[in-house]
Amino acid sequence: MKGGFSRCLPLPITLFLLLGIYKSQCYPLGGTKYSISDAKTVDELSPNTAPTIQPQPFLPLLTPSPLSPIRNYSVHKLSGLCSLNFSAAEDIMSRTATDCWASFAPYLANVVCCPQFDAMMVTLIGESSKYSGLLALNATHASHCLSDVQKILVSQGANEDLKNICSVHPANLTEASCPIVAVDELESIIDTTRLLTACRKIDPINECCDQVCQNAIDFAARKIALNDMSNLDKDLSLPEQTAKINDCKNIVLRWLASKLDPVSAITVFRGLSNCNLNKVCPLVFPNMPNDVKECGNVIRNQTTCCKVIRSYVSYLQDQSFLTNLQALKCAASLGMKLQKANVSNNVYDLCRISLKDFSVQG
Repeated sequence: MKGGFSRCLPLPITLFLLLGIYKSQCYPLGGTKYSISDAKTVDELSPNTAPTIQPQPFLPLLTPSPLSPIRNYSVHKLSGLCSLNFSAAEDIMSRTATDCWASFAPYLANVVCCPQFDAMMVTLIGESSKYSGLLALNATHASHCLSDVQKILVSQGANEDLKNICSVHPANLTEASCPIVAVDELESIIDTTRLLTACRKIDPINECCDQVCQNAIDFAARKIALNDMSNLDKDLSLPEQTAKINDCKNIVLRWLASKLDPVSAITVFRGLSNCNLNKVCPLVFPNMPNDVKECGNVIRNQTTCCKVIRSYVSYLQDQSFLTNLQALKCAASLGMKLQKANVSNNVYDLCRISLKDFSVQG
């Protein structure tokens, strides 16, 4: 049994272990806390390997960038109608331009670019609230500010289509449906001490499991979202109430940004986004080709079978950069699709498919 598995091990058992590896990130064996220092790098594992310890997740938190952005705000004329203080966040804007570099942005969108872009916008509005007293922009200012931000980032080498790549619209910079937008009013409603204590500094691993900061944000958002409602109206299951709470989370995040320095705010927000992005596989799976039957219960031609599997995985690989935990989720998702196509053999082991094969960085 090389590497802990033999090639005769059925795919269903492999999938069960894969999902177990993923879920074990927050529920370690023996009830002990997860620690990076005792973990084996996930890139060394193939989807059919059963490690005795939890794999180390890849955390794209402000990793060193290989490119140095060019600061040149004069390349494009700004509107002059945006109230955001760009100079106060010059470093994080330069960082965003690098993380969303023109050629790489479409591939890094899910893991690096868009989380950084979103965190930057939250921080910019939070910084602005120190002077305006408001945690949102009106529709007109939002449109001008988003345009100005795009121009500044592009002048430093960022992709010209960030608004579409990251699905950001002027409405995202407003209060949307949240009823509270003034800093003074928000601080009179929520427990600011509790929120700051929970979120001033987070552990990027433990936060994803314990959700201390996330729960504090959620509690504060619910409190301000439901502040103008009577007890009879507080049905949180209604879609409009869910949307209102989510909009108020953005307001709470902006308030947090106003209480932290820009670098600390970005670190916290990137840590929180990392928890969310590792929950799902972001890849789009096309229908299984007819040739996948070559990998059925009885494999008559291993070469043909593996050619089909590698071609399919290669298509997935070209879609996006993934974290290791996302790659685990994607490997499990593909395994389930193979099962539905009546493939029960462990083709990951048979065709030497590893986790790195699921991501463009492989």
